[in-house]
Amino acid sequence: MKNALVIGASGGIGAALVAELQGRGFAVTGLSRSADGLEVTDKASVERVLGRLSGPFEVVLIAVGTLAAGATPEKSLAALEPQRMLDVYAVNAVGPALVLAEVARLLPREGRAHVGVLSARVGSIGDNRIGGWHSYRASKAALNQIVRGAAIEIGRKARDAVVVSLHPGTVETGFTADYGSYRKVSAQVAARNLCDVLLRLEPSQSGQFFDYAGMRVDW
Repeated sequence: MKNALVIGASGGIGAALVAELQGRGFAVTGLSRSADGLEVTDKASVERVLGRLSGPFEVVLIAVGTLAAGATPEKSLAALEPQRMLDVYAVNAVGPALVLAEVARLLPREGRAHVGVLSARVGSIGDNRIGGWHSYRASKAALNQIVRGAAIEIGRKARDAVVVSLHPGTVETGFTADYGSYRKVSAQVAARNLCDVLLRLEPSQSGQFFDYAGMRVDW
């Protein structure tokens, strides 16, 4: 039986990813703040909680994030609040970076491994045509750069590893509850789509950004 690791397993998408991977025959380890005390923005916490794991994990999914750190996404630059912007960046970019630093040792040195980090299309600089949501957009753009760098670094030791950013679409979770005008899919459908995309990617596609339909997203 192959092993999978889901970071953020108590969230809407994270819990659905755990169930989806279990349904595909993986032995799944799920980690979260509520169940395991994992504070992804705290390096000591990440090292302590992930340090208990030995792996190897053939699949790793990092499903942590915040939309606006308890507030509303900014519609203009004038609405920016420095500390809140830093809080969003800490969860969406710094946290996954700290996790990826630990994940590297948990992958098999030989054979295929897939690492997916949940990003968002609004983090695409090339796709930004309406502005706004500055903190969230910037944090996801930073995350995409981190994933790109992690793919290069991890690939030096695990040549068959695939490390990518993934856009799940707009998913029906507490995360999007206040945005009723958006077309949404259930967390279960999103999890199935993400696993379908991630598990069919090849090492030559590592370091790229894909949406839930398997289409490349512009940086």
